[in-house]
Amino acid sequence: MQTTAPTASRHLRAGMVGFGMIFDETYRPFFEAAFRLPLFSPETGPVHVALSAAASRTGTRAERYRQSASGKTISPFRNFAGPDAIGELLAAGVDAVCVATPDDRHFEAARAALTAGKHVLIEKPSVLDLTQLDALTRLAETHGVLAKVVYHKLADPDHKKLRTLVADGVLHHVNNGYCSLLEPKSISSGQFAEWIVGRNPATYVAVHYLKLIDFTFGPDWSLDRVSATGQRGLVGPAGGPTWDSVQLQLVYRHPDQREAAFDIHTSWVTPDNFPGYVEQEVQFRFDNAVWSAHQRKRGVELTVENRTPGELKNTPNYHYNSTFLEPWGERSQRGYGVEVIERFFKEVAFVEFGGPPDQKPDRLKRMRALTYNDLSADRNCVAVVQALEAILRRAADGIPGCVVRVNGPQGGLTLFEPGNASPLVLYPGRV
Repeated sequence: MQTTAPTASRHLRAGMVGFGMIFDETYRPFFEAAFRLPLFSPETGPVHVALSAAASRTGTRAERYRQSASGKTISPFRNFAGPDAIGELLAAGVDAVCVATPDDRHFEAARAALTAGKHVLIEKPSVLDLTQLDALTRLAETHGVLAKVVYHKLADPDHKKLRTLVADGVLHHVNNGYCSLLEPKSISSGQFAEWIVGRNPATYVAVHYLKLIDFTFGPDWSLDRVSATGQRGLVGPAGGPTWDSVQLQLVYRHPDQREAAFDIHTSWVTPDNFPGYVEQEVQFRFDNAVWSAHQRKRGVELTVENRTPGELKNTPNYHYNSTFLEPWGERSQRGYGVEVIERFFKEVAFVEFGGPPDQKPDRLKRMRALTYNDLSADRNCVAVVQALEAILRRAADGIPGCVVRVNGPQGGLTLFEPGNASPLVLYPGRV
């Protein structure tokens, strides 16, 4: 990267679409930290990042936060609500837009922002099918902006070390693996109750592991097929489209034609008093090694009378996100959930301010080449999500046991029903 000496104060104005739990846990601490101290790199110098506008359905949470924090811990920002909120946010002069709505609302917000020429960061999963992904990547290219997706678990210290050992050749040839993420009933029945109908926990959280597998062990292999099953009856009717838990399997094929299979189990109906609260576990088996990681077993156990496991968690994950009193007396909130958002704004700052204007296309190209978060590198993850949701819809309609094959002779995603000789093409182009 070329170093330049900044001659003027540089600013990025951010728009926030969605103002729920994800904002409070990750975006809020980032914007509050940026309010205190600008981002800095040798290429850009100091860059001031401010939350400039928010858009949500009701605006209630955003207004409450604006009244309590504006000018104190956060920059003053405009609050838009209702059906035209996103359009009003874009007209307010933002430079970048963060989309943290429920996953089935990502596409329209991201499309509007990219069409308006704004850099975009989308919470996982970026979108729910490959046609939507194609549309967003084309818009980003057309308008010369970044389109990125949040996969914060890639910055988990355990996962970074796993990838390091793979990249350094210590772990040879992954053969199979198991991933599990279990959340308490309070998640599905409380925080997500407004949008959970017709949804499933795999689309919501299995994507973290889809990206971990695809990014860590790729790219010299190909996604081959997807299958899934699950359970219903707790957060919705036993015969309905809302899923309590899902067991997803995906199979990759190595260049040597050996297969690698991965099982990913997700649930949002774990008992609320389960000690792990959010229980996360992975195991990957290689030709020469076994890698196992468990959130509870690597960390802290805590019991406080009348405060755990409700207000405080028995096995908290301080790596992801937590508040701290630093040894030098400063109060902070940090962790890899915040780091990935900071990194996005550093990438935007580099594109906008990291060198002469005539070299901006080169800077944009370099930031798009970062496959850990660029939308163009999200194809396998979105393909699995699209396949998964099609399989679950068939199961809810009384046709369990479907399999989706990837890049076969009939198309990029082709669904096969048991006993039906005519497959259904979900996506005709190559994944």
